[in-house]
Amino acid sequence: MQQSAAKMSEPNVIYPQWCLSEEEEIDRKRQKLREERRELEKERRNLERERQDFLIEKRAEDRRIETERHLFEMKWKILEEEIKKLAVEKQQFEKQRSFYRYVSAHEKKERATAEPRTFAKAMFFAGVSSEQALKKRYKDLIKIYHPDNLGGDNGMIQEINREYDRLKQRYR
Repeated sequence: MQQSAAKMSEPNVIYPQWCLSEEEEIDRKRQKLREERRELEKERRNLERERQDFLIEKRAEDRRIETERHLFEMKWKILEEEIKKLAVEKQQFEKQRSFYRYVSAHEKKERATAEPRTFAKAMFFAGVSSEQALKKRYKDLIKIYHPDNLGGDNGMIQEINREYDRLKQRYR
């Protein structure tokens, strides 16, 4: 009976050892699962941090792009306005140019016929309707006919000055 008791005690001894080894195995697996869980949690936090950083960078880039777009639109409007101003100035320049050509043609005729310069005086200040316009036209004429210029004429400057003084008195 002792033999059978010994045989019976062996499975009893093996079972607790087996249970212990199984519990240790289960504990190791639990520990491994906890470590994996910590790693996954750490990875999730890193991904969330990266996501937040990405969103911050994206917002900053969106603001920068919006600012650049706004600046571009402002520059575009300024360019459009300046182009319109240039077109108006070009028209005014063409009118002045044609006027001065007309006056120049009449001066040539006048010099050829040696008539008095009254026609030229009237032509120089034709279309002037205010004192400011008179001053502007006077300055333009002085720039053109000043004796120091290539085509300058002292006699013409005297005529322009007389006509300017006469019209200046009229507008006052």
